Amino acid sequence: MAYRKVNADQRTQGHSQYLDNDDLQATTLELEWDMEKELEEPGFDHFRLDGTVDHHSGNSQNTNIDLEPIQPSASPKGRFQRLQEDPDYVSHYTRPAPKSNRCNFCRIFKLFCTVLTLFIFGILIGYYAHKKCPPSPTPSEPSDPHFYHEILKEIKAENIQQIFRDLIQLPRKEEDTDIAMKLLVQWTSCGLEDVQLVNYSVLLDLPSSSSNTLTLKNSGECFYPSGQKCYRETKKLHSQDLLYSYAAYSAKGTLEAEVIDVQYGTVEDLVLIQAMTNVTNKIALLKLGQSPLLYKLSLLEEAGFGGVLLYVDPCDLPKTQNLSDKAFMVSLNKGGDPSTPGYPSIDGNYRQNRSNLTSLLVQPISALLAKRLISLPEDRSKSDGCIPLKLPVTEKRRISLNIQTVPTYKTISNVIGYLKGSTFPDRYVIVGSHHNSVDGYSGQEWASSTAVLTALIQALMLKVKRGWRPDRTIVFCSWGGTSFGNIGSYEWAEDLKKVLQRNVVAYVSLHNPVRGNSSLHPVASPSLQQLATERQSLTCLGKMKCPGSNVSSVQMQGDSDYFINHLGVPTVQFSYEDIKTLESPSFLFEAVFPAHHRVTEELDPLFNLHETIAKLTGEVTLQIASEPVLPFNALDIALEVQNSLKGDQLDTRQLQAMASRLRDSAELFQSDEMRPANDPKERAPIRVRMLNDVLQGLEKNFLVQQAPPGFYRNILYRLDEKMSQFSVLLEALEHCKLHQSNETLQAALSKVLNSINSAQVYFKAGLDVFETAFAGKK
Repeated sequence: MAYRKVNADQRTQGHSQYLDNDDLQATTLELEWDMEKELEEPGFDHFRLDGTVDHHSGNSQNTNIDLEPIQPSASPKGRFQRLQEDPDYVSHYTRPAPKSNRCNFCRIFKLFCTVLTLFIFGILIGYYAHKKCPPSPTPSEPSDPHFYHEILKEIKAENIQQIFRDLIQLPRKEEDTDIAMKLLVQWTSCGLEDVQLVNYSVLLDLPSSSSNTLTLKNSGECFYPSGQKCYRETKKLHSQDLLYSYAAYSAKGTLEAEVIDVQYGTVEDLVLIQAMTNVTNKIALLKLGQSPLLYKLSLLEEAGFGGVLLYVDPCDLPKTQNLSDKAFMVSLNKGGDPSTPGYPSIDGNYRQNRSNLTSLLVQPISALLAKRLISLPEDRSKSDGCIPLKLPVTEKRRISLNIQTVPTYKTISNVIGYLKGSTFPDRYVIVGSHHNSVDGYSGQEWASSTAVLTALIQALMLKVKRGWRPDRTIVFCSWGGTSFGNIGSYEWAEDLKKVLQRNVVAYVSLHNPVRGNSSLHPVASPSLQQLATERQSLTCLGKMKCPGSNVSSVQMQGDSDYFINHLGVPTVQFSYEDIKTLESPSFLFEAVFPAHHRVTEELDPLFNLHETIAKLTGEVTLQIASEPVLPFNALDIALEVQNSLKGDQLDTRQLQAMASRLRDSAELFQSDEMRPANDPKERAPIRVRMLNDVLQGLEKNFLVQQAPPGFYRNILYRLDEKMSQFSVLLEALEHCKLHQSNETLQAALSKVLNSINSAQVYFKAGLDVFETAFAGKK
C-alpha cells in the first residue's frame, strides 16, 4: 500500500533515535495489521481515496483531513465511534496496546520540553534586544503643534553660528564648484541619503584686468567707480572691490557725453527731461530704487540714452550702513544663462552670442563720486538733515566713460539633496538657498543662508534616523551663480521643467535671511499668507524682536524667481530687515556691495535671529510636506484679486464682476471640498489627492505671457508694499503718459481679465470633477 509505505518511511526517519531495530520491526508489523483491520470496515475506501489524492496533489479540499502519520483511531469509523455503534466491536478488535505507546509518550514529553525551552529562550532574546534598540517612533498627527517642535528643537543658535564660521573660513578665491563639493560632503555627513552635484557651463560677464574709469572732461581728473582717483597706489588697494564695481552684461566701450540727472528714472522724470533737452547718446545719472532696474534701463534705452551712471542715494540707506564710498555690482541679466535663453546649458545645446544684454554702457558708482559730479558743497553734505542728491539743471557735466568686461564660460554648481517622502514621493517641497558666487564678491550673506539651511537639514535627519519621514519629498537646494542673475536655479529648473511643472508643490526661500535686526519681514504668495501668519505668531510668541509686519505678496530677491514666474509655484520667505530699509525705496537690494567686515555677526551676534528664521522656515516646510491636505488658502487668492482692483485710476468694472465670480467659486470650493477633506473622518485618499492637485495649480492661472522688464509674470505679486493694485496695470497707465496711447493699457487689462477668468474656470472645473467623481459613489 502506497499510503502505508509512506508512513512507515516517515516513522523510520523521524523516530530512529527512540526505537531500536526490533521495536521498529514490531511496530511496523503491528501498524500494518491495524491498518488491514481498519480497511476491512465499510466506508474506509472513501477515506483512503480522498487522503491519497490530497497527499499527492498537495491541494487539500477537506480541512479535517490530517496527513501526519495516522494513529489507528483516526479513521472515519475508529474505535470510539465503533464502540457507540456496535457493542460487539470490542470483542473482535481488542488487543494488547503496542509497545510504541510508551515511546510516544516519551517523545511527546521531550518535544514539549524542547518547545518550552525555545519559547523561554526567545522571550529572553526579544527582551534584551528590545532593551538595547531604540523604540520605534510612534507616528504623530501632523496637526499636533508638538510634532514640529519635537523636530525643530534640535536647531540651536550656537550650532548655526559654528556652521557659519566654518563656511566663512573658506578661501575667498575658491571656485564655485569647490565650495559646492564641500557642501555636498557636509550634507551627506548629516545623513541625507541622496545628494547630487549638478554642474552647468554658463556665460558669465567678468571684469577685465583693469578697472573701469570715469574722466571729468572739464578738469581731466580720472576716477575709479568707488570715487578714488586713478593712481597706481589706489589701484593696488582693494583691487577686487575696484574690479567688481561694474554692471554684468553691460555694453562695452568708451562714451564721451553730457551727464543728465534723471533721478529715479520714472516716467514722470523722463517726460520732464525730454521736454527740456535732447537726450540722444547722453549719459543718465540714475538713482537705484523705486522700480526694477531692468525696467528703468528699458525706458532710458527707448528714450535714446547712450550710457548710465548708477548710484544709491545716501538718504535711501539706513544710518547704520555707511556705504557712501563704496561702489557695487549689478547684473543686467533677467535670469539664467544668457547664451541659452529659455533652455538649459547642457552639452550639445546651441549657444547664442549675447554677452551684451543692453545697448547702454552701464556703470555703478559710489555716492561719493556722485557728489563730486554734482559738486555738492561741503557744508551741505555735513548737515544733520539728509538732502537727496540732485544735479542742478543749470550746470553741465561732460565725462568720458570707459567700460571693459570679459565674457567667459565658467562652471557653476548646484547642490541638490533629496529627503524622499513616504506617502507622496512625487510631490516636492523645495527649500532654496545660495552659496558663494565667483571670487566671493557677494560677502557673507551666502554663508548666513547656507548655515540656516544646513542646520535645518541636521534637525530633520535626526528625526529621520528614528524612523520618521515627511509625506512629501523635501528637496534642499544650494544654488550657484545667483549674483549674475539666478543662473543656477534657472538652469536646473529649465533642465527639469517638465518634472517640476507636475511635481513641485511649494518653494521656501532662504535668500539672505538676516539683512537687519529690527523687524521680521515675511513675504508669501496669496495662497500661503495665512500659513505664514500663523507660523509667525506661534514661533515668535514671547520672543524679542520677533513681531513683524503683515505678510504681503511682493517681488522678492533671490532664486525663487523662476519658480514664481515660470512654474507658478506658491512661495514663502522669512527674513529680518531694518525698519529704515522697509521704509526706503524698493529694489535697493539689486545692488551687491562688497562686505568684508563682520556684518552678519554685528547684526546678530548671538545668532538668535538666525535660529528664529530656521524654525519658522522649518515649520512652514514641515506643514506643507506633512499635512494630508495642502495648507493653501484658495479664498485668499480671490480676496487678493479683489483688493488689487480697488482704486479710481482705472475703469475696472468688468474686472471686478469677474473677480466677484471668482470669489464665489473659491468660497464654494473652500466650503464644499476643503473643509470635508480636512476632517479625518471624511478624508478619502482619492479625494485628498484630487483636491491637492487642484490647490497645487491655482497660481499658474495668473502667469501672463509677457511682462515689462523686471516685473513678475505672476501678476499676484506687487512691486512693493506701497503699491495696492496690479503692477502691470499701473505700469501700463504710466506708459500711456509717455507715448500718448492707451494701447498698452488695453493689452494689460486683457491680461488681467484672462487671468481672473482662467482661475474662475479652473475652480469651476475642479468642483465639477468632484461632483462627477463622487456622485455615483454616493
